[in-house]
Amino acid sequence: MLLAIDAGNTNVVFALFEGRTLRGRWRIATDPRRTGDEYAVWLMQLLSIRGVAADEIKSIIISTVVPRALHNLEILCRHYFDVEPLVAGAGKAEYAIDIDVDQPKSLGADRAVNAIAAHERHGGDLIVVDFGTATTFDVVDYHGAYKGGIIAPGINLSLDALVGNTAKLPRIAIAVPPSKSVIGRNTEDQMLIGVFWGYVAMMEGLIARMRAEIGRPAKVIATGGLAVLFDEASDIFDAVDPDLTLEGLAILAERASKT
Repeated sequence: MLLAIDAGNTNVVFALFEGRTLRGRWRIATDPRRTGDEYAVWLMQLLSIRGVAADEIKSIIISTVVPRALHNLEILCRHYFDVEPLVAGAGKAEYAIDIDVDQPKSLGADRAVNAIAAHERHGGDLIVVDFGTATTFDVVDYHGAYKGGIIAPGINLSLDALVGNTAKLPRIAIAVPPSKSVIGRNTEDQMLIGVFWGYVAMMEGLIARMRAEIGRPAKVIATGGLAVLFDEASDIFDAVDPDLTLEGLAILAERASKT
């Protein structure tokens, strides 16, 4: 079995694969200070609940956009699974795609892995939208080359900024507004309209501009925790693939095993 670890700015996601089949996933809040031992206490219990023994995991791959978290995750792999982990973008797990931007090494591992998975699963010209701590819009051409993209504040960051910098506005939950009206009748409704429909308008506007600049038909693939929520409110997505990053890690690990 393969253990894929995706360390993002908000959560670290652990996913168990048998071949390309996802057997389970678990997440824990990202904390660069969390030790390998702490990860092990938490993860081993979850694997046990699934009836999976540590020695059944034969390979591990890590993708991280939090460099300080990598060392402790590597300790987890070596000490508790007796596995030397692959690191996405390095060694046998090199991306092996053309990263056609000004500073290729600055591309986040999650975005490169998304590009690999999206190209293999969907093909053609693509715009990959990943709803995470930040929302990223990435262009992948029909050859599988990464061509660039956009980084925008995630919707929860936008809400945090709104609430944290005002004296009286309350904390609200992100949800599809109950009405399509954009004229709110109370404070909470007005906030939800501004945050949610404002975000949808931003997303649709940026995608329209990207499609025009690409100049060829481009499919839009959404991933990340809030992808399903926004799919309810817009018809801009051609596909929603919530596990795209994890699938990309499984692809990289499979390729590495053949080298």
